[in-house]
Amino acid sequence: MSETTTVNELTTRDITDAPAPTGERADLLAMLAKHRHFLRFTTRDLTDEQAGRRTTASELCLGGLIKHVAAVERTWADFILDGPSVMGDFTTMTEADWTRRADEFRLLPGETLAGVLADYAEVAHRTDELVAALPELDATQPLPKAPWFEPDARWSARRVLIHIIAETAQHAGHADIIRESLDGAKSMG
Repeated sequence: MSETTTVNELTTRDITDAPAPTGERADLLAMLAKHRHFLRFTTRDLTDEQAGRRTTASELCLGGLIKHVAAVERTWADFILDGPSVMGDFTTMTEADWTRRADEFRLLPGETLAGVLADYAEVAHRTDELVAALPELDATQPLPKAPWFEPDARWSARRVLIHIIAETAQHAGHADIIRESLDGAKSMG
């Protein structure tokens, strides 16, 4: 890859042929891997029915959390490459759009825990390869329009990765509570 390659010019070959990350990239990926592990660990030895069960007042279930985190990571990785167009304009979302988004947090009929875990593994592998191949972590993209983002703000690839790590860690904590409520199993302790 030449020094003048931009994020938008990365090809699939560039991403899959990238050398193993070192330094900051390795640190970011190690932290992400740790939180991915804890999130996946909460689903150990569960049936699909258990993975889809709500155990708290929340709408969340373990299968839905895995599904959501995979979708979030996939979308943010796409954002690094292609900018806000991959996310759309959240200020114009319809009720149907919000319903589809809410389904991201549920294990729907026909979905299995094994299926959402396999999808998450694919997403994680793609993100890891992307991080290794990025020409720089400082490249920025404008954020999409959303009530929760500052207007005209831009995020670097680094900040997106930190956001993915935070999102994964936050939901791993939610998953701990759901799993303990389900059958008493804990990730630690």
